[in-house]
Amino acid sequence: MAKPFIITALDIGSGCVKILSVSKKPGEEDFEILGYGEEVSLGVRKGVVIDASKVAETISSLVKKVEEDSGQKIDSVYASIGGGHIFSASSRGLVSVSRADRKISEEDIYRVLQAAQTISMPSNKEIIQSFPKEFIVDGEGGIKDALGMEGVRLEADVLMLGCFSPYLRNSSKTIVNSGLQINDLVPTPLASSRAVLTSREKELGACVLDIGAGTTSMAVFEEGSLIHAAVFPVGSGHITNDIAVCLKTDIDTAEKIKKEYGICRNLFQGKKDKGEKKIKIESSDEETEESLVFSKKMLAEIIEARVSEIFDLTNKELKNISRQARLPAGIVLTGGGAKVPGIRELAKKELELPVRIGTALGFANFKGDPSLSTLYGLILEGIEGGEVSLGLRKSSWLKRLVKIFIP
Repeated sequence: MAKPFIITALDIGSGCVKILSVSKKPGEEDFEILGYGEEVSLGVRKGVVIDASKVAETISSLVKKVEEDSGQKIDSVYASIGGGHIFSASSRGLVSVSRADRKISEEDIYRVLQAAQTISMPSNKEIIQSFPKEFIVDGEGGIKDALGMEGVRLEADVLMLGCFSPYLRNSSKTIVNSGLQINDLVPTPLASSRAVLTSREKELGACVLDIGAGTTSMAVFEEGSLIHAAVFPVGSGHITNDIAVCLKTDIDTAEKIKKEYGICRNLFQGKKDKGEKKIKIESSDEETEESLVFSKKMLAEIIEARVSEIFDLTNKELKNISRQARLPAGIVLTGGGAKVPGIRELAKKELELPVRIGTALGFANFKGDPSLSTLYGLILEGIEGGEVSLGLRKSSWLKRLVKIFIP
């Protein structure tokens, strides 16, 4: 009987650090959840680790909790890497087919992908992952899998995801200092997309917006391939800050107000009286006995302004790649910020596309919470990686090549 393997996912976010550990038997679809934990992030700003020691302590604490709950030792993790320093760039590689019979081999594909990555960039930036958008064989484009085809010249149109090297090293150092090995570091836009998008949506054309606490990650897919990715330095934590400033209250009260009463403004169209109704709550500030009074309409206007900023940034990115209002499968909102009531309706209005709230697909045995999408995506990445290493036993570069072609 095949021995189960354990996959642990670590999401280092601006608001919370989260960990999820599961057990899965090779060849079986179902898996068992061993443990879950989360703690408030200390030492993370806008998705970037700024205090490695504090974050390492938090990770160690979470690992210990999950180990106690599950009775299993956690040695390694699949972790997310986020922040506005993540960027995407397109490139093209060209090689001659090496075999005498002109059949394109795995080695040819590897060489053309490597050639596409040979671009000039600053010494403090590096490529994390590459994704072929299409292959061109003897001038004929639109080919998704060129393996085994005949030709003389092979080209690859590739999208590369890169990052600021010092931030990447800092994230790696933090995880290693917590006593863990790193199986893979996956950019947040990819992890959340992996969890919430269907193959059909990727084929038709869709955009995932993962609204976290400090950043919003964006990934656009078309014809089954990643065609664009970006990270904005704005998230749901900025909504809390806006509420605190506008209502002149402390940050904890502002967070409570957002979660209990937050709503996007356009839900009040035709409901003016309800929107003007006053809400009275007690402040958590012990130094004042004054109650906080505000209307739902006022609160909605505060929230709408910040959410609209996120959608404006999204529209600008879509316009840059000529996909504004042109994605048939529309927008999938996920992350903690996707839980704000009315955000779907506001997104439909401002982005002029169909919109749905995305929760992890195939995780029926765990709560469908959009704030956990990145964790779920990392688990899926780990399940695939575990089965590749157990079943294929191929060289490291070929494992990466196999990974590229799995949708």
